[in-house]
Amino acid sequence: MNDFILSLLLTGALSSGGSLPFWATANQWGLMPENDGALAVLAAHTQYDTSKDFQWRWGVSLAANYDSGTAAAEAATGKAADFRLMADELYASAKWKMFSVDLGMKHFDLDFYGAGTPTLGSMSTTGGHIVWSGNARSMPGYIINLDPVPLPWTNKHAWLYGSFGDFKTLDNRYVAGALVHRTKVFLKFNITERLDFHFGFDHYALWAGKYDKAEMPITLENYLRIVLGMHASSKGSQSDQINVIGDQGGGELLRFDWRGDGWKATFQHDIPYADGSGMGFQNFPDGVNTLWFGFDDKDRWVSDILYEYQYTMWQSGTRHDRPTTEEERQHLDPNDQYHYWRKIIGGGDDYFNNGEYKSGWTYYGRPMGDPLMVPKGTYKQTWTGRAMVLGVENNRLKAHHVSIAGKLFKKLPYKLMLTYSKNYGTYGAPYTGESQWGKDPGTVKETPLHQVSGALVGEIPLRHFAITWGLYADRGQLLEDNFGAQIGLRYMFSAQ
Repeated sequence: MNDFILSLLLTGALSSGGSLPFWATANQWGLMPENDGALAVLAAHTQYDTSKDFQWRWGVSLAANYDSGTAAAEAATGKAADFRLMADELYASAKWKMFSVDLGMKHFDLDFYGAGTPTLGSMSTTGGHIVWSGNARSMPGYIINLDPVPLPWTNKHAWLYGSFGDFKTLDNRYVAGALVHRTKVFLKFNITERLDFHFGFDHYALWAGKYDKAEMPITLENYLRIVLGMHASSKGSQSDQINVIGDQGGGELLRFDWRGDGWKATFQHDIPYADGSGMGFQNFPDGVNTLWFGFDDKDRWVSDILYEYQYTMWQSGTRHDRPTTEEERQHLDPNDQYHYWRKIIGGGDDYFNNGEYKSGWTYYGRPMGDPLMVPKGTYKQTWTGRAMVLGVENNRLKAHHVSIAGKLFKKLPYKLMLTYSKNYGTYGAPYTGESQWGKDPGTVKETPLHQVSGALVGEIPLRHFAITWGLYADRGQLLEDNFGAQIGLRYMFSAQ
């Protein structure tokens, strides 16, 4: 039978600075208020009945938050306080053998949950996925999933899996009504009985929509060009004809999983890319490097340990192009004036930003990927998710992140996270000092903004209820020094 689960969460949060600290709002599916306030989430869903060949499930999650507001929010919207009703999830799913489809608004699966308690959230800065981190709200659409299937003639040592879907943005953005396409293709190799290796691409594309008097029409031709990562036709913008149609980017993942006796360990290198140079690994060593160790027994004082190092400084180089030489022009078409006079190097990938889709890889004001790549207006404290956001202001950074999780007295789940980052802004707009853009690597002494953010969260189970709590702090130069606390009550009921 399909298990039915009903839950209700009521929580409130306060801070010393008015705006809630970073980890109080990041990776919360865009539901928490930005400032002192409260959140209520009512959710109901069913689970797949694995005893049947054809399985189905559904889910609905409705949220409401109250945001006390700040001067920045009042300047952007004309009012400080704000009450918002949100559809968090609203979906129906079906599964047959290795295929499944999700229709509607649904959270993506994340990795690295600690203490066997998903309600505490992922231990990772990105949820294990640099492109889809759970930092922003869910979009309506569909996604078709393929579970791992063995490839022929590999004796079940090589497996293929992935996803294919399309979504629609509903927020206030520079290109209104933009669509999102996602293609995920992965290979899994069973190297030994204990060791697996995964490699693949998680590709996204923003396309269609309207801005000013311009519009990218929704046509079959444009859609096929989006799916195949092609240039625009002669009807497209000059930028889309030179590069690829729309705003395309994604992540490349290399991952090793080791299964020990009573424990597991994972190492993965999650690489962002924004163009062909990134897809060709020209942006190495950029990426999020994750090392996770976890015991199978989640009732230990410390059951899971995670360390991450982020580095996104290179971005395929400090120059996008250089003048062509006389010899190079002899082998080029003079009618192609763009390439005739310039040699494309591919630097300045500018993750999560785009020249035409100026809101970039954000949704309702929050980055859909790595939350450390904060939206424009963060440093000057003018950011608010209620207003139109024009991309991210910080995609060149170095960060160390440590997280541990377990159960206090073997009963009370908790998660501790501590993040130290050096933040440089972007090539085009560094936070401080001279820009490295257009200069030979290492010729500029770049100066970062240092930042430390921490969180300690947990639950106190009480049969059908649980008291949720959290302590958060920020200290540094990017965000205001701040301390916050959250307390809440969760009710959960399940039946068959």
